[in-house]
Amino acid sequence: MRPLYSFVVEPIGDRYNNKKKLGDKELILNTEIFNHQYINREGIIKKVPVYNPNNLRENDLVVIHHNVFRRWHNVKGKEKNSSSFLNENEYLVNADQVFMYKRDKDWYCLPGYTFVKPLKSKNELSTDVEAPLIGVVKYSDGTFLPTQLVGFSPGDEFEFVVDGERLYRIMNKFINIEYEYKGDEEEYNPSWAQSCRRAN
Repeated sequence: MRPLYSFVVEPIGDRYNNKKKLGDKELILNTEIFNHQYINREGIIKKVPVYNPNNLRENDLVVIHHNVFRRWHNVKGKEKNSSSFLNENEYLVNADQVFMYKRDKDWYCLPGYTFVKPLKSKNELSTDVEAPLIGVVKYSDGTFLPTQLVGFSPGDEFEFVVDGERLYRIMNKFINIEYEYKGDEEEYNPSWAQSCRRAN
């Protein structure tokens, strides 16, 4: 039976991305269930809803909100599943929790979203490795062109790792300036993000 409004999504791998393979050993990076940075955000659509205005299909790979696969503690300290939980391999995902999908090896943003790659800082007086509030468009819904240099509002960027690249998901309405390339911009991708690349 098809749901009316929600996608049924299966996580790719575990619910949390908190382990790293080092040779024949496995390193656990994090044991806290509340830390959103280690929650898996990729899944496969198993069922599409009756109402599906973006024409997503079964078996599309999707980038989704971090709260979908998350576990949490209630006020009594009891561990609970998110409201999206159906069973260990299936979760109900609302359309506004899906930001991007992959089909035929290409990524497509859903309306209203752009994914931006941060740049290395050129400020020699700053200890920050990354330039604040500026980046290169990697994926967009068509509002912005790939490789376009843009600026965005503080606090409106949300970190995702997509194909081994650390990107910020930004709503289009919070991208508030377009820059011209000077030619000396350099993208910033930390080494830990590159280790998160999945085999496709």
